[in-house]
Amino acid sequence: MTTLSLSAADMAPVLEHLAAANADFATNFPGDVTSRQPVHTVYGGAHLFKSDTAAKLGGIGLRNLQAYAPNFVVFAKALGQPGAGLLPDTSTDIEHLAAVIEKDLDAAHFTQEPAWMAYTVYKRVCEKLQREPVEDYRVDFEDGYGNRPDDEEDAHAVNVGKELAAGIAAGVLPPFIGIRIKPFTPESHRRGVRTLDLAITALAAASGGRVPNNFVVTLPKVTIPEQVEALASLLELLEAKNGIAPGSIGMDLMIETPQAIIDHRGANTVNLLVRAGHGRVRYCAYGTYDYTALCNITAHYQTHTHPAADFARHVLQVSLAGTGVNISDGATTVMPIGPHRATKERPLTPQQEAENLAVVHSAWKLHYDNIRHSLRHAYYQGWDLNPAQLPVRYAAVYTFFLESLEDASKRLNRFVDAAAQATLSGNMFDDAATGQGLLNFFLRGIACGAITEGEAMATGVTLEELRGRSFIKIVQNRAYKKTV
Repeated sequence: MTTLSLSAADMAPVLEHLAAANADFATNFPGDVTSRQPVHTVYGGAHLFKSDTAAKLGGIGLRNLQAYAPNFVVFAKALGQPGAGLLPDTSTDIEHLAAVIEKDLDAAHFTQEPAWMAYTVYKRVCEKLQREPVEDYRVDFEDGYGNRPDDEEDAHAVNVGKELAAGIAAGVLPPFIGIRIKPFTPESHRRGVRTLDLAITALAAASGGRVPNNFVVTLPKVTIPEQVEALASLLELLEAKNGIAPGSIGMDLMIETPQAIIDHRGANTVNLLVRAGHGRVRYCAYGTYDYTALCNITAHYQTHTHPAADFARHVLQVSLAGTGVNISDGATTVMPIGPHRATKERPLTPQQEAENLAVVHSAWKLHYDNIRHSLRHAYYQGWDLNPAQLPVRYAAVYTFFLESLEDASKRLNRFVDAAAQATLSGNMFDDAATGQGLLNFFLRGIACGAITEGEAMATGVTLEELRGRSFIKIVQNRAYKKTV
C-alpha cells in the first residue's frame, strides 16, 4: 500500500504549467537538422561568376594537387597526417606501397593503417574534386568584389541572376549556393538592397520564378536585429513580386563583430539576430579576422586559433545548439600560391620550383591545421577562398571522419541496441539526442564523401535506416521487429 498526499486536482495546475513550458522549449529548440550541411562555403567575386564556375574550380584544385603532391605520400607528409612520418620517401617504395594497398584495401586498413589512411584520403579527394568539387558557393558582392561604380555593380548583379538561372537549367550548380551582398550599415545598405533586388529579379525572370536548391543570401557584418529583419522583409517582398515560392530564399548571417555576440546591455545577441530572420536563417558564419580586429587584437595575432576567436565560436555554438541553425567557421587567408610563375620564354629554375613547393606546402599545412581545429570544436563547415585550398579542405575533413570511424561505429551499434531494448521493455530512453548525434556523424561523412555507405553499415545500421536519417525511427523499427 502506498499513500500519496497530492490529488490529481492538486497537481493539475502545476503540471499544466510545466507542460506549457516544455512545449515552449521544444518550439525554441526543435533539435539540430538532419538534412545535409555542406563542409565549406567557397567565396568568389561576382564579376567572375559563371554557371559552371564550380566545375572550373574543381579542375584548378585537382591540377594544383597533382602539381604539388603527385602521390598520396607527398600529400600526407605535407599536411602532417597521422603516421605520415612512417611512410617511404622514394618513388619506387611509394609505388610498391600503393600496389600493396590497392591489392587488398581491407587488409591494409588493419596492417598498414597510416599508409591506408593516406592512400584512401588522397584517392577520395581526387574523386571528390572531379565529381563535386564545391559543395556550397557564395557569389560575392562584398570583400571579394570591392566597391565599384553603381552601373558596374548593377550590370554584374543582373548577370549573376541570369547565370544562376542558366545553372539551374543546365543542372551544373553546386548543391548549395547563394549571394553575399554588402552589409546593411548606414554607408552601404542602399547598395546592398539594390544589388539584391537586381539579382533576384533577373534570376526569377530568366528561370520562371525558380531559385536554386538551398539558395541563401548572406548578410555580412551583422550588428543589430533590425538589419536581419530588414533583409527578411525584403526577401518576402521579392518572392511575392517575382512569383517565387514563399520561404524559398534562406539567410546566412555573418557573425564578425563583437556586437553580434554581446550587445550594449551585455546580453547575448545571437538568438535575437536569428529570431529577427522570421524563420529564414539557415546558417550563422563566424568571421575570424574582422572579429579579432574589432577586439583590438593586432594583425600579427589575428589567427584562426586565437583564444578570442574560440570564445566567439563557443558563444555562437551554445546559442544555436538545438535550434536547427547551422554554424560555419572562418577562412585561412594565407593562400597556397607559389611566388614564382613560369613562362614559355623563362621556365622556373630548380630553386624557384623548390621555393614554390615550400610556400604551397606551408599554406596547405596551416589550412589543414585550422580546419582540424574547427572540427575539434564541432564546426563542420568553414570558408575556402581559393581553389588550391579545396584539396586540403577535403583531406582534413576525410581524415577526421576516417580516424573516428571505428570508435563511432561501435558506439552507435551499442547505443541502438540499448535504446531498442529499453523501448521493448517499456522503459524510457532519454538519450535520443545523443543517439541522433552519433547517427549524424555518419550522415555527414557519407554526404561529403569521407566515408562510404558500406563503411557506415559496419555499425549494424542498414542502408535503409541510414537514409531515413532518424535515430528514433531506427530504434522504433528495431523494437517492433523484436515483438513480431
